[in-house]
Amino acid sequence: MPESPSKPYKPQPADEKAKRFYRTGPDHRPKDQYCDFIQLRRRFDFRSIELGRWVTEKEKQDAAGRFYDALCDLMLILHVPESVISMRGSLALHYGTGGRPGVAAHYAPNQRAFALAKNAGPGSIAHEWFHALDHYLADKAFITASGIRFASGLWLDQGAGEQDLIPHAINRKLSACFAAIMLDESGEQPSELFRCSLLADQVAGINYYSQPEELCARAFEAFVQDAPIKNNFLVKGTKASFEAQHGLYPSGAERARINQAFREYFSLLGRAVKAQEERSTL
Repeated sequence: MPESPSKPYKPQPADEKAKRFYRTGPDHRPKDQYCDFIQLRRRFDFRSIELGRWVTEKEKQDAAGRFYDALCDLMLILHVPESVISMRGSLALHYGTGGRPGVAAHYAPNQRAFALAKNAGPGSIAHEWFHALDHYLADKAFITASGIRFASGLWLDQGAGEQDLIPHAINRKLSACFAAIMLDESGEQPSELFRCSLLADQVAGINYYSQPEELCARAFEAFVQDAPIKNNFLVKGTKASFEAQHGLYPSGAERARINQAFREYFSLLGRAVKAQEERSTL
């Protein structure tokens, strides 16, 4: 799967760099309390957290706090418990461990790892986290899942139908999300988001923006950015960026329809997981 493109990082003075990060939401820890990656791993039960050898102690502290707040914000936005954020402890988190020039973040399906570059700009977490969820759900939602596949791609492969969908109310809600993203309101034609993404690929001579996993990750970004909690380390750029201006993020009635499908899916998922976890503690 292609890694998500981003603009090359340009060093900035410390005070200007700090201004690039903002959030409006509840405090997840006492004011000014130090937070490290050990606390982050314990709270969300990530399979592992790997830090690059060139990440300084100050960078570790800053990044850990931002990750902690961003993932707690995401948990509240989705109305899900911590176990969903870490895919039941199967997801690994890498920070500053390498990567490619100009790539701020990527999800590595063969490692089930979300990676963020040390000097990456804010806004990449929601996109790459959804790639991890899309990958995790493949064999939970579809009978035909094998190898490294994404649920969104399997849904499209079967002709936007549900014949290979594992029967479950949560999976039907997931299918409704994919339909809202990739099909128009009639359910018979490609969505405006898909058409704009395909045009962008044709103009650039690539096959990236119109891939189902990329369509769905960008739609998820828009859903997260529209939530009352704002955190630009988690997500940004779905409304006024160059990509948004060219239709690579949903807008208008299509965006509202997709957001509603995501709300229904995550609401049902969150209730089901919480109920299961409560039963297991009895």
